[in-house]
Amino acid sequence: MVGLTHYLVLSAALFSLGVLTMCIKRNAIGILIGVELVLNAASVNFVAFSKYQSGMLSGQVFAVFVILLAAAEAAIAIAIFMNYYTNVQTIDVDRGDALRG
Repeated sequence: MVGLTHYLVLSAALFSLGVLTMCIKRNAIGILIGVELVLNAASVNFVAFSKYQSGMLSGQVFAVFVILLAAAEAAIAIAIFMNYYTNVQTIDVDRGDALRG
């Protein structure tokens, strides 16, 4: 039987992989994927605690808000990356110091 501990371990693994991805990747898209993994880990926690705490739906509602936040964040980030690419001709985040005005 799958218990709360299993969900928390899954969430911790997703969070760790997301942070590791954000630290290792030099590509802006890779960093965005890491942020999405961290947000998904938070959603798993919300839903898991909601399931094991008297059947309240507040965890699912928060998870939907996190999904909406992730979608808005991804849309804005892609727009910023496209503008960054037109200025620098790469999406390597280490070259961002060239944008000094």
